[in-house]
Amino acid sequence: MTTDPRAPRHDPLDRLREICLALPEAVEKETWGDPTFRVRDKIFAMHKVGDGRESVWCKAPPGAQGVLVGADPGRFYVPPYVGHNGWVGVRLDVEIDWDELADIVEESYRMTAPKRLAALLDQR
Repeated sequence: MTTDPRAPRHDPLDRLREICLALPEAVEKETWGDPTFRVRDKIFAMHKVGDGRESVWCKAPPGAQGVLVGADPGRFYVPPYVGHNGWVGVRLDVEIDWDELADIVEESYRMTAPKRLAALLDQR
């Protein structure tokens, strides 16, 4: 696939920010030098740039981390520090399925947000 150099470029962080901040009461706060996305001061997504790789770390339901990493280790990985708690890393410097990423972020939000806020997602 050839990319038209005149085509508008979309910064993955900008797209991630749109997804995260569209969720009820979600806010962005810089933590450890990186943008984090929170609901009621609890992190549900962290944007990371390390070793020249750009990614987002999200909380995942039990078993999902292993399934995602096993299915596509080029896009998904076990992140340091939080991976042992089931979080999954999603690379943003490869071809990105934005619908899939939005689903992963939303699931992380649902696991983090108070039930009343998470229930608002079902009303959309």
